[in-house]
Amino acid sequence: MQFHKTPLQDCLLIIPEVFKDHRGVFLESYHKRKFFEATGLEIEFVQDNQSVSKRGVLRGLHFQLGEFAQAKLVRVIHGEVMDVVVDLRPDSPTFKKTYKIILNDQNHHQLYIPQGFAHGFITLSETSVFSYKCDRFYSPGTESGIIYNDPELAIDWNFPEEDLILSEKDTKLPTLKQIF
Repeated sequence: MQFHKTPLQDCLLIIPEVFKDHRGVFLESYHKRKFFEATGLEIEFVQDNQSVSKRGVLRGLHFQLGEFAQAKLVRVIHGEVMDVVVDLRPDSPTFKKTYKIILNDQNHHQLYIPQGFAHGFITLSETSVFSYKCDRFYSPGTESGIIYNDPELAIDWNFPEEDLILSEKDTKLPTLKQIF
C-alpha cells in the first residue's frame, strides 16, 4: 500500500497493491497495521456502508457534527465516481478548501477523509458501487451538509447540472456561508 498526501491537510490518497492474473484481480483494501505505520493514526472503523447509484447521482456534501464527526475510508468497488471532500476544520490551514479525485474499479484508489470534512460524490459510470468505512456510528440527529452547488466552493462536478440526480434532502442543504 502506498500512502500519499493530498492538497488538504490530513486527507490521504491510498493506493493498494493490485495483483492481476488470468483469474482476475486481488487487492488488500485495508490493513490496520499498515495504516497505522503509514499515518500514525490508531483508528477503529466501526461501520461499513455501501451505496449503489446510477449515472448522474450526486450524493453530498455530507458530514456529522461534533463528537459524532466521522473519519472515512472510501473506495469504489464497481464503476467510477468523482469524489469530493471539503475541509471544514476552522483551525486547519486548508479550511474551506476542496479536493476531488476519480475513484474507480480500475485504479482501485482509496481516500482517507479525516473527521471534520464534508464528503460527496457523483457517479460517472452507468452504475457505481461505493464503499466506505467509518470510525463513528451514523447518528441521524447530527447529520448536516452543504449544498452541492455552493457558490463559495464553486465545485465543478464535471456533469451537466440539468442531468444531476439528487435526493430532496440534498437539494435543501445550506450554503457554507450559512454554516460558518
